[in-house]
Amino acid sequence: MNILDKIVAYKKKEVASAKKRVSYVKLEESEYFHRHPLSFKEFLLDPQRTGIIAEFKRKSPSKGIINDKVKVSTVTNGYASAGASALSVLTDRNFFMGRKADLVKARSVNSIPVLRKDFMIDEYQVIEAKSMGADIILLIAAILTPAEIDNLAKLAKSLGLNVLLEVHNLEELERSINPNVDAIGVNNRNLTDFTVSVDTSYQLAKHIPAEFMKISESAISDPETIRHLKLAGFNGFLIGETFMKQADPGQAMKDFVDQL
Repeated sequence: MNILDKIVAYKKKEVASAKKRVSYVKLEESEYFHRHPLSFKEFLLDPQRTGIIAEFKRKSPSKGIINDKVKVSTVTNGYASAGASALSVLTDRNFFMGRKADLVKARSVNSIPVLRKDFMIDEYQVIEAKSMGADIILLIAAILTPAEIDNLAKLAKSLGLNVLLEVHNLEELERSINPNVDAIGVNNRNLTDFTVSVDTSYQLAKHIPAEFMKISESAISDPETIRHLKLAGFNGFLIGETFMKQADPGQAMKDFVDQL
């Protein structure tokens, strides 16, 4: 059983427990549920912004604690000020030390799109994401069937949410492309051994249909890499550890952007 299998097994129990604690009706009564989500594409392609989706992440299964000393409001404000096109907030607690409250807080103090970064396997999580103020949800092809992707993406679109589909290889891409998806993210991390290589993005770029925005995720630590990825057709760049491993992630992003 690899790490993804362990996460999904735990996530099924977590979602079942959440359903018992908070009903669908209660989620739909939240202050953010009837809010109109921001357009991912609009912010991603805004020439005044960087295309960077800056991530708030305390921990990862492969690296352990990255940074658990900073506040989500301070970091995400810093990211937005530095020109982030969107924010990515981990909400998985068990494996990433994320909290749903982190996303709610990030939403309350920012005016750019927020991605709920989690392992979405159930319709309940999509409703939950909307209730927390998310603008974008992540669907990971490696843990979902094409039918499940279609079901969750359709539900997200019916709620006005943007959908980012994450793939790791050509097989996942070809079986998972769906018209209800807004963007396709190429995760440059090998989930079996956790090695990272931006070459994964370059290899898959030409296979992603033109109607989808292209996002490169992970392994981006040099501004020069973004310049090359743009030439390959990528619109967005998800960066987390590069910023989060610094004492002041917001300043780290500003310094990074100054070099673009």
